[in-house]
Amino acid sequence: MAELKNLEKYAELALKTGVNLQKNQTLMINAPIEGADFTRIVVRKAYELGAKNVHINWSDDEISLLKYENAPEEVLTDVPQWHVDKFVSFAKEGAAVLSIRSTNPDLLKDIDAGKVARASKANAEAMKEFRQYTMNDRIPWTIISIPTGDWAQKIFPDQSKEEAMESLWEQIFSIVRVDKEDPVAAWDKHNATLRKAREFLNKKQYKKLVYKAPGTDIELELPEGHIWKGGSAKTEDGTDFNPNMPTEEVFTLPHKYGVNGKVSSTKPLNYGGNLIDNFSLTFKDGKVVDFQAEQGYETLKHLLDTDEGARRLGEIALVPHESPISQSGLIFYNTLYDENASCHIALGKAYPTSLEGGSQMDDDQLDKHGVNDSLTHVDFMIGSAELDIDGITADGNSEPVFRKGSWALDFDA
Repeated sequence: MAELKNLEKYAELALKTGVNLQKNQTLMINAPIEGADFTRIVVRKAYELGAKNVHINWSDDEISLLKYENAPEEVLTDVPQWHVDKFVSFAKEGAAVLSIRSTNPDLLKDIDAGKVARASKANAEAMKEFRQYTMNDRIPWTIISIPTGDWAQKIFPDQSKEEAMESLWEQIFSIVRVDKEDPVAAWDKHNATLRKAREFLNKKQYKKLVYKAPGTDIELELPEGHIWKGGSAKTEDGTDFNPNMPTEEVFTLPHKYGVNGKVSSTKPLNYGGNLIDNFSLTFKDGKVVDFQAEQGYETLKHLLDTDEGARRLGEIALVPHESPISQSGLIFYNTLYDENASCHIALGKAYPTSLEGGSQMDDDQLDKHGVNDSLTHVDFMIGSAELDIDGITADGNSEPVFRKGSWALDFDA
């Protein structure tokens, strides 16, 4: 186990900068049972900060696996109404939501991909109302990770479980700036840097982005009134929070009908307890019309077949190759970390808040503005040191945005 001092700093960072917990606010935590010791520290710190109530939703990889291996499929695809009501009731109360994600990347590798996909879809359908609260920033929410034994050994296979856990703790503390004397101040500075980038891009209002790299040649149209976001966000009542820790990205949404070309992955994607690797997608008028994968083909197929929107894009994100996660040289097999090492795009639902007035639009209005809707939202990595991106302006001029995987823009100009 890592030093108590750093664990307490991490817990405070997640509460103060992550969800920005307010006095007399309820906190809901989604946590793995293997992380019970750290979760208890978070609970103690939350009450010290004035939380009204802290509720924990525990998960356990081994029990999840046993359920997939033994329970009938009607159980896997039946999400009890009381489970849905619990999440929605906390959201309606204005609770902050802290999710600690640390699943074993190979957990469900021997389970039928179709069964996993059907269970995931059923859960997404059931939780749609709750997801409106997070994807429209109506409540503060954040996602962090802590080491678990299987995950740590996936990253450090030559180490014992204990050594791998310590190595991963060291990486996490460095990447989320817990190793700084004042992590909260370090994040304030980091958020200010990301704010500069997104403000510059919001003034530019590029009509298109053109990506070129080995295996990638794609154009992504941007909707009129798109908004670049990144780093800290604001709830509807004006509370600052950080949805992802770590985060190195600025992101917006592409036009759901305006994506054309081919894109290739540069890192493995951990989806539903299975890995998809060395895959490519070909788009025409926004929709995936062809795909390949060296590993996880069936899993990718089930992901794309989730619903009509799963074959379209909901997010594009820019991350410089020199980000701390990229410079670690590690593959984390965890989207929260790997997506912040690399430029990435997401299949599925777009964040309505990435469009001017989007959070007040109904489904038909969002569609007319090119905002994708889906039960899923899955980021995958396409960035590398060989990626070039050009921005096409309203008058048709082309400007360099990324060269060799790094920013080609001067945000102070």
